[in-house]
Amino acid sequence: MACSICELHKEKRFCPAVHGRICPQCCGQQREVTLDCPSQCPYLQQAREHEKPRSLDEIDRAALFPQVEISEQFTYQREHLLMGQSYALTQAARSDRSLNDRDLIAALTSMCTSYERLVNSGLHYQQPASGPAQYAVAAQVEDMMKRYRHAEQKQLGYSTLGDADVLKALVFLLRLAHGRTSGRPKSRAFIDFLDAQFPQKRSAVLTPQEAGSRIIVP
Repeated sequence: MACSICELHKEKRFCPAVHGRICPQCCGQQREVTLDCPSQCPYLQQAREHEKPRSLDEIDRAALFPQVEISEQFTYQREHLLMGQSYALTQAARSDRSLNDRDLIAALTSMCTSYERLVNSGLHYQQPASGPAQYAVAAQVEDMMKRYRHAEQKQLGYSTLGDADVLKALVFLLRLAHGRTSGRPKSRAFIDFLDAQFPQKRSAVLTPQEAGSRIIVP
């Protein structure tokens, strides 16, 4: 039988994205390009195992906010914040399965731009999201940071989280997203990476009694 996509080559594998059998050539060429490949697809997983990391030359340097310096000390001191923001991104992706890496990157870029303006000029101007999906992602992250500050206030009596810290954390995750995604239009490699960090039915925000000195955990 012929491939369900090209109708030229012989089909050799089942594709859950088209609910039919396709040839290896179409699988390799159309994977996460025209096909919405589910994360459980064994051929997608196999391809990721052998895929080389993206070269920095493929990424626009300006998109990584190189002017924002992030030290190793910051990532250690703000691990809870980074994990909380990562969890918020994960929850947003779980709430809307149509989201892909580009949506998360767009939302993070918009937030980074807004917080950079806030840190540098003090202007509270919210960078408009490029669409409702990206807006929902940003809203999820903002809600997490609101709960983070509330948890700090309850535990310490004050919040240590400043706008500059939020900016650095968002830029850190944006750079991680660019490094983890395959770069293909429909890639969900970064989303799947985040999803693996947080098993279902586990909250990212704990009470001081549950967490001891920790506020947010993976």
